[in-house]
Amino acid sequence: MPTPDRLPFTPDPNAQELLASNPTALLIGMVLYQQIPVEKAFDGPARLGERLGRDLDATDIADMDPADLEEAFRLRPALHRFPANMAKRTRAVCRHVADTCGGDPSLLWANAATADDVISNLVDIPGFGEYKARVYFGVLSKWFGIRPEGWEAAVPDWPTITDVDTLDDLEELKVRKKAWKASSGA
Repeated sequence: MPTPDRLPFTPDPNAQELLASNPTALLIGMVLYQQIPVEKAFDGPARLGERLGRDLDATDIADMDPADLEEAFRLRPALHRFPANMAKRTRAVCRHVADTCGGDPSLLWANAATADDVISNLVDIPGFGEYKARVYFGVLSKWFGIRPEGWEAAVPDWPTITDVDTLDDLEELKVRKKAWKASSGA
């Protein structure tokens, strides 16, 4: 499966292209994807790159002065409703990728024999639980063709961004997710 040109999680075409072309950007979007709208979370990596004045690289971010990274998150408009916490979490995630994958997030799945191996690697990321790991895996399997043995059982079976094919799908996803949460007690 070819790499997509863009991912439809934010209205900004440049941010869409960055998410599709830079695994660190997509990973940071997944980090930010909590307690804020999808569009803001996945726009965050592009804004962070602009504020840092360079391409997003996990090792580079892991090695940054924490105060400088926090400042980039805090500039208005802030990248998240909890900018200090998300700067720390982003740095911790990038440190994990730098230490375990030499800075290349694609190694979290590239050599995995099974979907369970990929999920295990993703759950090991600081701040990722099984829910977030499965959503991330769903994005990887749908858009990037990451489909090791057992992949069908590992993708989410609840409404997530894996259901989004266009920007218009985001509003429908919000409605479906709210109904799912209400019915499941999630």
